[in-house]
Amino acid sequence: MVSTRTKKDVPVWQPLKTIARSFSPYWIACIPLAAIITIVWNKAVVAESVEINVLEVTTENADAVLQLQGTLDAIWVLIAAILVIFMNAGFGMLETGFCRHKNAVNILSKNLIVFALATLAYWAIGYSLMFGGPENPIIGSGGWFLSGEPATYGLDPFPAGLPVSVAFLFQAAFAGTAATIVSGAVAERIKFNDFIVFSLLLVGISYPITGHWVWSGGWLGSLGFSDFAGSTVVHSVGGWAALMGAAILGPRMNKYIDGRPQAIPGHNMSIATLGCLILWIGWFGFNPGSQLAADEAVPYIAVTTNLAAAAGGVAATFVAWVKDGKPDLSMIINGILAGLVGITAGCDGVSYWGAVIIGAVAGVIVVYSVSIIDSVLKIDDPVGAISVHLVNGIWGTLAVGLFNTESGLFYGGGFAQLGSQIVGIVAIGAFTAIFSGIVWTALKATMGIRVSAEEELEGLDIGEHGMEAYAGFAKETDGFGGSGSSTVNEDVTTGAGI
Repeated sequence: MVSTRTKKDVPVWQPLKTIARSFSPYWIACIPLAAIITIVWNKAVVAESVEINVLEVTTENADAVLQLQGTLDAIWVLIAAILVIFMNAGFGMLETGFCRHKNAVNILSKNLIVFALATLAYWAIGYSLMFGGPENPIIGSGGWFLSGEPATYGLDPFPAGLPVSVAFLFQAAFAGTAATIVSGAVAERIKFNDFIVFSLLLVGISYPITGHWVWSGGWLGSLGFSDFAGSTVVHSVGGWAALMGAAILGPRMNKYIDGRPQAIPGHNMSIATLGCLILWIGWFGFNPGSQLAADEAVPYIAVTTNLAAAAGGVAATFVAWVKDGKPDLSMIINGILAGLVGITAGCDGVSYWGAVIIGAVAGVIVVYSVSIIDSVLKIDDPVGAISVHLVNGIWGTLAVGLFNTESGLFYGGGFAQLGSQIVGIVAIGAFTAIFSGIVWTALKATMGIRVSAEEELEGLDIGEHGMEAYAGFAKETDGFGGSGSSTVNEDVTTGAGI
């Protein structure tokens, strides 16, 4: 039979199908790949054209280049501020994980409210006390409620300097960090309202005054004291306030029996570890962001920061392993954070080898510091905040006088820088300790800073907030008068510093 099918009866897609059969799937996959390459190549050509235009602007219009650089600086510092603010999540998770679950809501509440309080207090008066009136060597003033012009806060007008809004946000994130450090040291027995009052006074008055001495034309800066990103200005200040609070508040119930410290294990090492990693990432805003510009120094500072953190974690791991017989996760966390605190003061001016040594020494120091504070001084610090922030804040500040490649003792700079560092540590430490001691003592005499024994036994979640973090979950006794994890930990020095 002769076919009567005509050319018109052939489907339009038949030729495409025939062609497709001639190619393997790999050839077909190359079609979208070729399209992507074409698009990317086109973008590269456009980018090259833009780069040429920027180079032309450099020679023809310096104002446009200044505007571009100022915008890049502002955007970078804004991103760094967001990274530092996100560290609050790390603080909250780390502290919560290393405390008992019956106090989880209380700890999370403190870590949230403290940044809100810090932002408002610093906006109202703190930023002015710290950066206002840079010609005054003792205390700043003027431009309250962020109402001043750039010059009021020692800033050049944009684009030569940062916008006031960006500079404030970055510094407010730092101020909140100082107050958050205190939260961990007084955890599981502090009244919520007393902690709020103390945080407001610390961020609104004490922290800005000592910060002015260093970062805003104050007398310590003029003396040559150097603290690039805040080993002393932020971390030691928070550590001194934490030390005074923990000492005046007293230890948790059953922490010391017949003078011997007892282990009170935290309830969740998983979120504690995640909190540490969040803090590690956030530190790339803390230290590189303190350059306050988007330039070639930023990646260098990031590398020194990371090297010190890594060295601190490794050193603490092996020292604790030798000391206690097992590699303790809490000490790995402690060591990483200690290395980060230790490098914060000198991250811009030390070599890579210097960063590794500073971090490694910090990791060793933190292991023994936690043990001494717990067993010898008998100060109950549930998360090791004093060891990480105060002790290693001091070490990191001293390390500038030793390892700075221009002024450090080990690089031929003599004792001048080291002497300035010692003066700054003593001055800021004395002021903060006295201020904090007065405030804590006044709160104890008036409001009473400690919860009742019944509240402490039941847990602050119920007593202070009327809710539980793990409602509906089975609870086991922790052996210390309250529900908690049944995990056994024989190391009385366990506790992560935040």
